Amino acid sequence: MCIITIMTCGLYLITPPQFDVAEFKPRLIAALDGGDVAVVQLRLKNADGTPAPTQDVAQAAKILMPLVQERDIAFIINDEAHLAGEIGADGVHIGQSDISYNDARKAVGDDAIVGVTCHASTHLAMTAAEQGADYVAFGAFFPTNTKETTARPDVEILESWAAATNVPSVAIGGITAENCGELAVAGADFVAVVNAVWGHPDSPGAAIKEFNAVLTRL
Repeated sequence: MCIITIMTCGLYLITPPQFDVAEFKPRLIAALDGGDVAVVQLRLKNADGTPAPTQDVAQAAKILMPLVQERDIAFIINDEAHLAGEIGADGVHIGQSDISYNDARKAVGDDAIVGVTCHASTHLAMTAAEQGADYVAFGAFFPTNTKETTARPDVEILESWAAATNVPSVAIGGITAENCGELAVAGADFVAVVNAVWGHPDSPGAAIKEFNAVLTRL
């Protein structure tokens, strides 16, 4: 299993919610070849925002996971804890309305990564950390079209979290190369990116290079 190691603030790359696997594969390779990425999360949704069928997630994972893991990057599946455990993914990310932490941990095993969405709540984050979560995710820090969000944490939550615990934090929501620096300086261990990479006007690899250039200067 690939274990997340923190040095500086790392990139947590999330896939688009919908894609054709054959067409997306070279785009993912281009992104990973563009620079340092710590985590890739496979997050597939239907057009209406509901979770994609498990078989579709499994098919995508079968093709994409080897590309990620051969680069020593953690491959995490969104929501589908039992699938993550069955196929040997490095972990799972769960939301507050998904499977419970304890059930997710049982599904993926003690050596895998379990990350938990905590919105803008230090209380939820503390609960997740006490249960054994490997990281907690706060957001959305900026407006985003990736998903509907109501939580809008201030960057101070990253500062207070970093001061209170060693459990890594992931900042998410509308993050770009222009605004990621303030989150990293505030204490985020990872910044999660979606549209800023896959919607980059040049290429996904160019986007990764831009993020790396900012984060390595901090």
